[in-house]
Amino acid sequence: MSLIRPATAADAPAIAAIYNHYVATTTISFEEEPVSAGEMAGRIESVGAKLPWLVCEQDGVVLGYAYATPWRVRSAYRFSVESSVYVSPEHPRKGVGTRLYRELLDQLRARGLHMVIGGIAQPNEASVALHESMGFRKVAHFSEVGMKFGRWVDVGYWELKLA
Repeated sequence: MSLIRPATAADAPAIAAIYNHYVATTTISFEEEPVSAGEMAGRIESVGAKLPWLVCEQDGVVLGYAYATPWRVRSAYRFSVESSVYVSPEHPRKGVGTRLYRELLDQLRARGLHMVIGGIAQPNEASVALHESMGFRKVAHFSEVGMKFGRWVDVGYWELKLA
């Protein structure tokens, strides 16, 4: 049975390994260079101090992670966050992303947040399906806003009102 819990710096190597798979092989992330475990630990610490950063773990193995970051820096945006969910490529389509997202959304509601925004590089049918199964609806589409692997990539935005 898998467990969802807060991420710690000790999870950084496993989280970086999952994330770096997507950095190296997909346009899901617009980062183009691998992220070190140390840098990932810093990200976990800086985000986790204010907003949830969760891992799904089974038998000591991190299967995936989810977190929220502030949507924008201006104070009027303080009730809106952007969400991210990544699942290990060894554990796709086993409900890990769904479980992580449900827990993340529950924790965001408990903190009194109002809006969750998911940015999805296109095409990404699996991520769109996950977001829409959680109740998100598409609200924007930007054409060719990123360049990765020598091609332009579109990004769509989905939103979910928590209240």
